[in-house]
Amino acid sequence: MAKVKSIYVCESCGATSPRWQGKCSECGDWNSLAEAPRYAAAPHARTSIQENAVPRPITEGGDAPAPRMLTGIAEFDRVLGGGVVPGSLVLIGGDPGIGKSTLMLQVAHRIASAHGTVLYVSGEESFEQAKLRARRLGTLNDRLLLLTETNLDAILGHLRKPGHCLAIIDSIQSIYSAQLPAMPGSAGQIRECAGELLRAAKGGQLPIFLVGHVTKDGSIAGPRLLEHLVDTVLYFEGEGRQALRILRAVKNRFGSTNEIGVFEMRAQGLHEVPNPSARFLDERPKDAAGSVVTPALEGTRPLLVEVQALVGDAHAGSPRRTITGINPNRVNLLLAVLEKHAGLPLNERDVFVNVAGGVRLEEPAADLAVALAIASSLRGRPVPRTLSAFGEVGLAGEIRGVDQGQRRLEEVRKFGFERCLFPGSSGAALRVPAGLGAEGMHNIQDALDAALEG
Repeated sequence: MAKVKSIYVCESCGATSPRWQGKCSECGDWNSLAEAPRYAAAPHARTSIQENAVPRPITEGGDAPAPRMLTGIAEFDRVLGGGVVPGSLVLIGGDPGIGKSTLMLQVAHRIASAHGTVLYVSGEESFEQAKLRARRLGTLNDRLLLLTETNLDAILGHLRKPGHCLAIIDSIQSIYSAQLPAMPGSAGQIRECAGELLRAAKGGQLPIFLVGHVTKDGSIAGPRLLEHLVDTVLYFEGEGRQALRILRAVKNRFGSTNEIGVFEMRAQGLHEVPNPSARFLDERPKDAAGSVVTPALEGTRPLLVEVQALVGDAHAGSPRRTITGINPNRVNLLLAVLEKHAGLPLNERDVFVNVAGGVRLEEPAADLAVALAIASSLRGRPVPRTLSAFGEVGLAGEIRGVDQGQRRLEEVRKFGFERCLFPGSSGAALRVPAGLGAEGMHNIQDALDAALEG
């Protein structure tokens, strides 16, 4: 291939520039632009997924959906949307040591045991190292083939051989194409290798998983280069010092992006957590101010999570705002509402908010629980242990309705809560489960009075 001209690609956001510059004009990162030479296509270069393709009616083949391949790991299948789709290209990323390779090795073992031969390509471990890990995890299997290779052409040669039902590339940053002089892991190499693996997946109807590293800002390296190529992007999240792990889909062409899978890391590998609500509430403190439980909805499953808040006097000039697991702008909005409409003196106080268990709450239904936790910590008065709350808080202090209120109430009652504060506007549409005292709230002051009465 003949070199035409070089461009520069930001390894953080994927933005391109015709010349090198110290700071990316799109994301603002310094020293993130890497050279990505352009090449003229050689005569033998593959330019399409399928050779000699012809237009066909979109109704051809009937209305039956494509069959999916179940991995046997229910939490993993849920996040994928019901199993592995033939010919799909899936990218899974996470922090170093979070358990990406462990999860992929367990998936490979389950698929090999139930469906057929799996090709696991390791570009970062030797055969002996990978086998040692497989023995520890109990994933040794005759139909699990391990290939230690980083050359793209050699890998494609093995992928074209018939008989494989799944392939795993660990990791995409370690693979290189001999057609490009750039270093493995550079933007040009990642783009070229992912494109060729995409053709192999679609052309041979072979599902391929790509393991991707995470950059210092918490995003998959070269995300803009890969997200438009792959069918599904999964993030494996969790604190390295804690056993809990959460698998989350941020893009999925074959299912919902709202689903999560919950796992626990043990000595024998990752284990599913079929009842996350109980797991999240195991270590909840008793009669502690600033702790409120809210029924959050992740995809199709309701989860009971604990929202914690700590309010104290500011000692170093301007007050601190430290928020984990929830949008900081949302918490700042709630602080303003509490000060304006509930008269709470928060302007000169340090405020810390955390969602226990490493869960990240994106929906506004957690607003009411966050507000109650902050007020509880400020006043030093615990919210009753058997009380939970959900609802969106508006700028006028009103409690607004949220989706799936019925399912949230049922999950609350299932775990023995006796009271639940919810948006009063939703009361007529909800059937309160027997034994649960559900109380409709119309504004933040009423909610504070109900939760912190006495």
